[in-house]
Amino acid sequence: MGLGGCIVLIAVGAILTFATDWEMSGVNVDLVGIILMLVGLIGVATFTSIARRRRVVMPPTAPVIEEEPRRPY
Repeated sequence: MGLGGCIVLIAVGAILTFATDWEMSGVNVDLVGIILMLVGLIGVATFTSIARRRRVVMPPTAPVIEEEPRRPY
């Protein structure tokens, strides 16, 4: 799940929690919305931590050695 999927989960959870007044027997729609928002936030945190680790620039593995020009004998 990428960053877009996490944002969609947060948006759907917020809509279920704050913008609906549905009543379903046996299902608390507000709680489902809160759970979706929490899962989305955890996904965003995980995605950003992984993306931050990938951005680390490693130094070149072989050192650059500059040679002096050779003089003819």
